[in-house]
Amino acid sequence: MPLTHFLGLMAFVLLAAGLTLALAFWIGLPLAALAFAALAGSLFLGLRQLR
Repeated sequence: MPLTHFLGLMAFVLLAAGLTLALAFWIGLPLAALAFAALAGSLFLGLRQLR
């Protein structure tokens, strides 16, 4: 993967994470609920790979 693609991907991921946190704080979502949703999603995707 060329360096420019890698850096662009990293910038996009950081931007998406920042927007997700900003939106969660803007609508008043507790950080614990956001963390639980991320944990549940990670667990779901991890268990899908075991099949």
